[in-house]
Amino acid sequence: MSANRITLGQPRLNADRVAEIVARFTPRDYDILSHLHEHRVLTTHQIEKIFFTLPQPTRRRMSVLLGLNAVARFRPWTPHGGSTPSHWVLGRAGAAVLALRQDITVKELGYHPDTTLAISMSSKLGHQLGVNDFFAQLHHHARRATGAQVKEWWSERRCAKLWGDLAKPDAYGRWAENGREIDFFLEHDTGSETRSKVAAKLTDYANLADATGITTPLLLWLPSHARESNLRQLISSSDLPVATAVHTSLGDGPAGAVWLPLGAEQPRLRLAELVNAWPHLIAPRNEAEMR
Repeated sequence: MSANRITLGQPRLNADRVAEIVARFTPRDYDILSHLHEHRVLTTHQIEKIFFTLPQPTRRRMSVLLGLNAVARFRPWTPHGGSTPSHWVLGRAGAAVLALRQDITVKELGYHPDTTLAISMSSKLGHQLGVNDFFAQLHHHARRATGAQVKEWWSERRCAKLWGDLAKPDAYGRWAENGREIDFFLEHDTGSETRSKVAAKLTDYANLADATGITTPLLLWLPSHARESNLRQLISSSDLPVATAVHTSLGDGPAGAVWLPLGAEQPRLRLAELVNAWPHLIAPRNEAEMR
């Protein structure tokens, strides 16, 4: 497939065709489609990290789903040449199946075929993929480690519906490992915003904590050590539990000992160990409490 080409023009569906597609679906297929709907776009590598263990089975199954029009794909154009992985989005048949499972219409699901084109052309595509890669790495670690699990992963859109009038996190997550569990908001920083603008977001999260009565740690996932050092100097203290780390896929990635709480110098902590840094600020909660 040539760069930026998108699988559009998907055939119309009738009840018999939907039934035929459903008969070929596995539970994992439904999970893949649900993630594509929630998180808009995932690369082949990210899908492998979340749902598979090897590249070949990943590509083989995604090709089957593509043939069923359950997914669509595109490859972004790059100014420097070379190949990029396939980027996967929800397809017409996939949306129909998800809507059927929820007993709603495709329109109520929020799907439109033009969404594929909008995602591929979005100036925020790189940022979205960065957020999704953070969680893909957590999933990848959880699949290899005993006692680790991504228990929640809410998209930016879902967060905006709940808290958008106060704060706009890139994602909300809940991570468990070795008996520890932590809820967090994620700010995936690419360096495109000024440091003062990033620092100002802490006020929004403080307002959210005051409004909900729930203090949720804020994780700042930063593009370089220089950016981290400069930002930490700017926000040397906060009433919020804040930790910083630099983008990495080495070792255990964001699950590993890469997090430095605000006000601390060393050592860096594993993601799950951050609960030990703020025991007086973090309380268990359920989904109803988060609303």
